[in-house]
Amino acid sequence: MTAEAARPLLVLVGPTAVGKTALSRALAARFNGEIVSSDSRLFYRGLDIGTAKPTAAERAAAPHHLIDVADPGETISLGQYQRLAGAAIDGVLARGRLPILVGGTGQYVMAVVEGWGVPEVAPRPALRAALEGLGGAEAARWLAALDPTAAGRIDPRNVRRVVRALEVTLVSGRPISELQRKTPPPYDVRLVGLRRDRAALYARIDARVDEMMAAGLLEEVRRLRDAGYADAPPLSGLGYRQLLAHLRGETTLDEAITRIKFETHRFARQQATWFRADDERIAWFEAEDSEGVVACVAGWLEAQGSGERGQ
Repeated sequence: MTAEAARPLLVLVGPTAVGKTALSRALAARFNGEIVSSDSRLFYRGLDIGTAKPTAAERAAAPHHLIDVADPGETISLGQYQRLAGAAIDGVLARGRLPILVGGTGQYVMAVVEGWGVPEVAPRPALRAALEGLGGAEAARWLAALDPTAAGRIDPRNVRRVVRALEVTLVSGRPISELQRKTPPPYDVRLVGLRRDRAALYARIDARVDEMMAAGLLEEVRRLRDAGYADAPPLSGLGYRQLLAHLRGETTLDEAITRIKFETHRFARQQATWFRADDERIAWFEAEDSEGVVACVAGWLEAQGSGERGQ
């Protein structure tokens, strides 16, 4: 058995609301695993309801990592996440357990799985402000001119990522895509993906938004706003952005809820598109086929001689 084969990393991906969270806990229980989050929305303390963050009881049932690791006023960069995730995964392996990387933020998942080289360029607030002042469309056009490869990988509507790519390119003097060399990590990776019929997925998303509102999402957003985090990057995420607009009097509550659902549908489509590019590496299962996933994981662990990691 090779050194890599002795270091398994299970990766569970798929769009939001597809059912990754529940399945990851079942897999952790079945294979003596610990869950490492790659959902960038779960990093921040106080963003609980709107991120569908696992409850304290759920986290007690299966160890979770990289949840509640920063205040909303902080920003966890891709490079920071990559280092934190690597340390968490290595810690799980050192305990003789199976690390399960779970999430729908494709950029964060692949940074770990593919060992992306993340440029170490410190933020330049003045430059970043100037780039943001260009507006999203103009910033995206400039990035396309300077680095077509990076522009093709970044959603032009994600202004923060476009600006960061421009910032790195301008400060370093080299296209960010050239700086992002990959170093394969020392793991034997098994990628498993969950999918659902689009109509069924949208229905789950809508039901979850309704549940979040009933659980007090508006109050959570108001509390974060009153704590001074209204302009913090994490609150630009789904649910928070729309409800902040409502609290500013720009929309009715019903309009905000409708917008959350619509934009979450679009986000789920984007996630599916991202992961579809890795179809050859990902073993896809219908979300209801938990037995198929378990059989896949068991066969993978058996083939590499890891068994069930201490059970």
